[in-house]
Amino acid sequence: MKLIFERSVPGRGQDIFPECDVEVKLPESPLREKAPNLPEISENELGRHYTKLARASRGVNDGFYPLGSCTMKHNPRINEVMASLPGFTRIHPLQPADTVKGCTEVVDTLRKTLCEITGMDDMTFQPAAGAQGEFTGLLLIKAYHKSRGDEGRKEIIIPDSAHGTNPASAAMAGYDVVVIKSNEKGMIDLDDLKAHLGPQTAGLMLTNPNTVGLFDENILEITRLVHEAGGLCYYDGANLNAVIGIVRPGDIGFDVIHLNLHKTFSTPHGGGGPGSGPCGCKDFLAQFLPGKRVVNGEYTQAENSIGCVTGFYGNFLVMVRALTFLLTNGSDGVPELAKNAVLNANYMQEKLKDLYPVAYDTTCMHEFVMSLESIHKEKNVSALDVAKALLDFGIHPPTMYFPLIVDEALMVEPTETESREVLDNAIEAFRAIYKKIIDSPAAVAASPVTTPIKRLDEVGAARHPILKYDFSQEKAE
Repeated sequence: MKLIFERSVPGRGQDIFPECDVEVKLPESPLREKAPNLPEISENELGRHYTKLARASRGVNDGFYPLGSCTMKHNPRINEVMASLPGFTRIHPLQPADTVKGCTEVVDTLRKTLCEITGMDDMTFQPAAGAQGEFTGLLLIKAYHKSRGDEGRKEIIIPDSAHGTNPASAAMAGYDVVVIKSNEKGMIDLDDLKAHLGPQTAGLMLTNPNTVGLFDENILEITRLVHEAGGLCYYDGANLNAVIGIVRPGDIGFDVIHLNLHKTFSTPHGGGGPGSGPCGCKDFLAQFLPGKRVVNGEYTQAENSIGCVTGFYGNFLVMVRALTFLLTNGSDGVPELAKNAVLNANYMQEKLKDLYPVAYDTTCMHEFVMSLESIHKEKNVSALDVAKALLDFGIHPPTMYFPLIVDEALMVEPTETESREVLDNAIEAFRAIYKKIIDSPAAVAASPVTTPIKRLDEVGAARHPILKYDFSQEKAE
């Protein structure tokens, strides 16, 4: 497929804007020395170009999208309708408070609702992404220890199965990262945890359910041990989809949490946004929350705030979508979301584990992890090959090679919005691929064969990305 610059023809164009009737003389300093290199293309060809791009893409609207730990699920259209209302879209964060009372009510209502769901006492919506929510939570922990004169706590404990953003966020916050191992059940090794706890421990970062899709059976013991050592417990809310409305992190020992509104709470995500990673906390940490907030309809700022982590009040329209999602489902529907997510994952796991060994053969939560290590050794077909083969069945690949504690891992998250018929089709696809692995492994390794673009050189693309069009090459031709 040609790039839009390759479709460009000098002199072509389209009349989108009316003729300018205002003249403003700009100073020379901000002016370009030459006109920008923009493609010259007719409206007809422009429409065709983007239509072809859309057809070449694969998303939730195209079919099953079991991308593990990312909760790529259907987002009800009513959320988009509400987020498109002029009263929400045509506002500015600096306009007088009495002119945006409906908007402040949205923020305050969502704050109270999410605190009730998570068992937290207060929350900020400033963080614009999950990783930024992690970073904010760690800054709260750091501010807490500093306020007590306990600045010798320099370590954050993180399990070896953690999301990659956890150690990165801890390092950004100035902490030393201590990795503890998982046991044979895929959960935290309590002996290893005990060995690393001490006066140097600032806190523990934990996802529960964890990244192998299991709820840690020792969670109360884990949080108790960390607290007894003087540390705080941080809950990574990336996998809250499995327990929302059923388990409140604040009730099982967690002091601070971040949520992904763009995942669990039904806002489209991927491709860079929009995102929102609000950070909630218990009362004793609320004094450190960042930026200005809306509390009981009033604008306020925490007494010992860590400062802003992003502009103004956060990604407001994502909040509108999240509140719409929660109000639509109600107190009865929210826990049903979690139950369906867990049911769908266990259904698929049971239907596939006779062919694809699961990393931990037990009841899973919202996702499960298969290990293709034995298949790779016997048939030279990798997890990557199976993921690519799914594209020929119209299925987006699941997460590959994560978590790192599972060799040749494929992580599948069906989400709660998929029907049994869709799951059965996906199961049939996995089973058909397995039969092909047995009969013709080389054919699987050559997948995909029906997509517009076949197997890519992903290593080369990552190491030598081409991020802009080379106009010099065009002139040379």
